[in-house]
Amino acid sequence: MAGPWQQTMIICSDVEASSSFYCQLFGFESGHGGEEYEQLLLDGEIVMQLHDDKPDDAHSALADLSAPVGNGVLLWFEVEDFGAVVERARALDAPIDRDPHINPNAKQQECWILDPDGYRIVIAGPSEYRPRN
Repeated sequence: MAGPWQQTMIICSDVEASSSFYCQLFGFESGHGGEEYEQLLLDGEIVMQLHDDKPDDAHSALADLSAPVGNGVLLWFEVEDFGAVVERARALDAPIDRDPHINPNAKQQECWILDPDGYRIVIAGPSEYRPRN
């Protein structure tokens, strides 16, 4: 089945610091690099984009960083190695929003953390709802 494929973009106060955080947490690779814009890759595919809040030739300012970030949005990442990713989050001193637990509705392990800008990230273990090959 063809797309759509998600390539979430978040606005960051420090693109390079956020890139480092996500690469260390999830094992992503930098696909672009730089202070203004970043593409985070997994197995050669873009899985996330990071951008600063400044206008450039292509667009006006993308966000107002004085406003709360991510209101109503959770960045949800299902991972095979739930325990290892939670330990990496702890090693990165990511604030824990909800300790590891089992979500009875999703039927999977979850741990909610905050990234360097305060975006809420859900680290989720494998789900029975996602078909595996």
